[in-house]
Amino acid sequence: MMATGPRYRVPFRRRREGRTDYRHRAALLRGGKVRAVVRKSNRHTRVQFVEFREGADFVIASAVSTELAELGWTGSGKSTPGAYLTGLLAGRRAKEKGLHEAVLDIGLREPTKGAVVFAALKGIVDAGIEVPHSDVMLPSQDRITGKHMREGTAGMFEGAKGKIGGATDG
Repeated sequence: MMATGPRYRVPFRRRREGRTDYRHRAALLRGGKVRAVVRKSNRHTRVQFVEFREGADFVIASAVSTELAELGWTGSGKSTPGAYLTGLLAGRRAKEKGLHEAVLDIGLREPTKGAVVFAALKGIVDAGIEVPHSDVMLPSQDRITGKHMREGTAGMFEGAKGKIGGATDG
């Protein structure tokens, strides 16, 4: 049953749909830094560097896991290695545009140790972008390289990572 009355205010549409936590978003925007926005769908991972100015969000650089096919990655875009490569690719593009620091925005996702969003964060950090984080939350190196997946995934991962290049830390 819905509340009624002269003082009832209908929440914003995206809040009603459960798509935006406006208090969390406001806290990130007050920081004044560029946000490294990581979103995972059922099939893909998307990483965007978003700056808030003039009352709107502007995307500085982005990458989607579908782009990894051009680099030889045929694995899942939502997997840990796929998310890492997507973060690395987006981080390289942001670095080329002169970006040096950002703050992680995982939206409504629950921060879970070793989660796919933190694999993307590791890719961003390895590309040379400074993002405040705890190493405890990052997935293990074996999971990032895909050793837990089917045979040949680790080799395919290294090939795609070599094509992206620019990894400062391995």
